[in-house]
Parts: sequence; structure tokens; C-alpha cells
Amino acid sequence: MKRSLVQEFTKGFIDENPIARLVLGLCPALAVTTSLINGIGMGIAATFVLVCSNTIVSMIKGVVPKKIRIPIFIVVIATFVTIVEMVMAGFAPVLYKALGIYVPLIVVNCIILGRAEAFASKNSVGRSILDGLGMGVGFTMILAVIGSIREILGDGKILGFPLFGPDFEPVLIMILPPGAFFVIGILLGIFKWSDLRQEKKKLQSIVH
Repeated sequence: MKRSLVQEFTKGFIDENPIARLVLGLCPALAVTTSLINGIGMGIAATFVLVCSNTIVSMIKGVVPKKIRIPIFIVVIATFVTIVEMVMAGFAPVLYKALGIYVPLIVVNCIILGRAEAFASKNSVGRSILDGLGMGVGFTMILAVIGSIREILGDGKILGFPLFGPDFEPVLIMILPPGAFFVIGILLGIFKWSDLRQEKKKLQSIVH
């Protein structure tokens, strides 16, 4: 059954969240989420590329030969990544430096190429825009959560503002790569636990 426009937009928040459900895009999630602002910055950049590339791919899907569609999609994605990189370098140099190589690596982010191939190349422009925006918002949300947890526990701050007193001992592992694994693992576990709980409730309602 075809989703409504609202469902098309909101599916990326929870049901098809790129990280929590599809387990895609883990490279930036592990690397740049040492703080909330880094997570939001990467999420916004990826969302812009997602929306723009989905729009263009949907517009040209009828004229692109199937044999060369993937290279063409990559060129489209790379164009918008270059725009993001230049804008970020010009207007947010501190954030650009913090994100480093992971900004240009958005080109090969499996979330973006996957949405272009699996969705935008088969759907209308309107639905493709909603899909890209919803997936981008969901991606940004989970990066923000991971970044917040790691910044609070690993640095005792949020957005640079201290949260605890001078006696607080930061958990330094949280701002290192293993800390990202721990946080993502816990979040995946929470989502799985929620799924199992809902399934159990459905079975109980059927039985009764």
C-alpha cells in the first residue's frame, strides 16, 4: 500500500531511521559525533545533499540509461557535496575543520546513494523531496542524540556550556571512537527492545 505524503516524510524519523533501523551511515556517526554541534552540522549537510540529489535524480530518471545510472547519480551527489563543502568552508570554517574529511565523504555515503537508487529513481519529485528531507531529519536527530551523550559524558558540557561542577570526572572514552560504538550499540538495543515489546503486546492482544 502506498504511503501518504505525511508517512513518506516521517518514516525516516523512527521506522526507517538510517542509523537506528537501517544501520547505514555509521562512518560519520562514529567519527564526528564528539559533540552536539558536530552531529547537527553533519546532519544538516547530509540532509541538503539528500534533498537536492533526490530531486534531481527523480527529475532525470526518465532520460538516464539504466546501465550508467549509478555513475550519473554519483556525479549529481558529488555536485551538491561540493556546494556544501564550499559553503561550509566559507561561512562555518570551525565546523568545517572539525568535520574534516567526512564532509567530502558524503559523496559515498550509502544513505544518499541508496535513497537515490532505491527511491528517487522510481518515484515523483514531490515524494522524493519528502523522502530525502525525512531521512535527513532522522539522520540529524540520531547524530544529535549521539553527539549530546558523548559530549555530556566525555566533556561535561553541552554546546560548550559546562553542566557539572569542577569535581566532575569526564569519561574520556566517550569522546574516543569506542565511545561512539557504545552509544550506538545502546541506542540500537533500545530500539530493538521497543520492537520486541510492541510485538509482544500485539501477540497478547491476538490471544485475548
